[in-house]
Amino acid sequence: MKEKSGGLFAKEGTKTVISSVISIIIGMVVGSIIILLVGLSNQSLGISSVGEGILLVFGGLFSTGRNAAGALTFGFNSTNFGNMLFRATPLILTGLSVAIAYKTGLFNIGAPGQYLMGTMTTLLVALSIPTGSSTLYENGGCPAWLVWVLAFLAGMLAGALWGAIPGLVKAYLNINEVLACIMCNWIAANLVTWVFENSVLRNTIESGKTGYIYKTSYNGVATAKLGLDKLFSGSQVNGGILVAIILAILVYILMDKTTMGYQLKACGSNRHSARYAGISDKRNIVLSMAISGALAGAGASLYYLAGNTEFFWSTYQSLPDAGFTGISVALLASCNPIGCVFTGCFMSMLDICGLQLTNLTAYNEYITDVIISVIVYLSAFSLLIRMLLTSKKKDDGHEDNANADTESDAGKNASSGGGTSSGVAGANSVKTASAAGKGGEAL
Repeated sequence: MKEKSGGLFAKEGTKTVISSVISIIIGMVVGSIIILLVGLSNQSLGISSVGEGILLVFGGLFSTGRNAAGALTFGFNSTNFGNMLFRATPLILTGLSVAIAYKTGLFNIGAPGQYLMGTMTTLLVALSIPTGSSTLYENGGCPAWLVWVLAFLAGMLAGALWGAIPGLVKAYLNINEVLACIMCNWIAANLVTWVFENSVLRNTIESGKTGYIYKTSYNGVATAKLGLDKLFSGSQVNGGILVAIILAILVYILMDKTTMGYQLKACGSNRHSARYAGISDKRNIVLSMAISGALAGAGASLYYLAGNTEFFWSTYQSLPDAGFTGISVALLASCNPIGCVFTGCFMSMLDICGLQLTNLTAYNEYITDVIISVIVYLSAFSLLIRMLLTSKKKDDGHEDNANADTESDAGKNASSGGGTSSGVAGANSVKTASAAGKGGEAL
């Protein structure tokens, strides 16, 4: 039983899960400490609000509001669960975007720019092709589902092309991909703003809307619910979460079960050795960044093709949070494609818990942002914790081997020593007998 347990904890997958869980626990504890400090230092909050705040941090997904007596109530909240899945969709895909580049030895910090390019292209295609159920065009005829598919593929293609740019300069000019990605992020932000400022897609139907693009539902284009709206009533969830899970499975198959995935990982392990083995390192670097960009663009497409979300086009002053959160999603999952599905849902859950904390307690949104940021920051240390677990296991293994060698040497010495003693005793016995014989003859 002990050997089985040792074998289980020696597996890389187990170490990954343990390191991620430890990171999550540390983050949640630190978040609780922040709530405690803020509650004790603010007289308007008090110690009672501290307990409620901690409860919502750990179980805000299950919060159902307050009862008549004003106490917090918990249970299955279909709206919270559905919104969690909806918000997790782009996080899963941006996490995959960072993960697949990391497997190839690259750090894709350009997911925000790729996300923006996917957003822009998706909205341009989804809103520019008239459909039969459009409120923006008088004469429509193209099926809405076909426009959806075209918009989704266009978003992925735009993200792929934008992601390939840092890959090209890395492969052929040896420019660090981090610097290239940062520059591409801000170029994308300004480019998207310029395109939408000069477009006819700005929302003019709803009064008071400034700087917003029409929802895709105005053109009759929206992601199918696939019955999820009945399971999670009152939420924004749709079939996009299923598409994200399918893409995560496809990425896992690509990286672990195909020759292309082996070549990508070989370039990530050692670019020069891969080239010596006949693998085109430059082609795989560009291909890896293009795939990463396509996944980030897919996340943006699924988010805005939902039909119930609006895009604020003045993006030149900020970058989308989903692109940066994807880095934490990938690190927390140790860049495992399937793990990104669960960590994406976890990061989305933190967002939902933050909203519940803001809506149901006196803590303001800034405190919520600080708590979530701390949890995200500490969760990014899962790779470090995994490394510490691995080094500890190696140290234990060396100690066990040393003990085994010591016991073996002791056994050898004991065996050798026993033989020598026996030989000495035998020789002495012979000598004694011989002396006794000589003495008898003398007598």
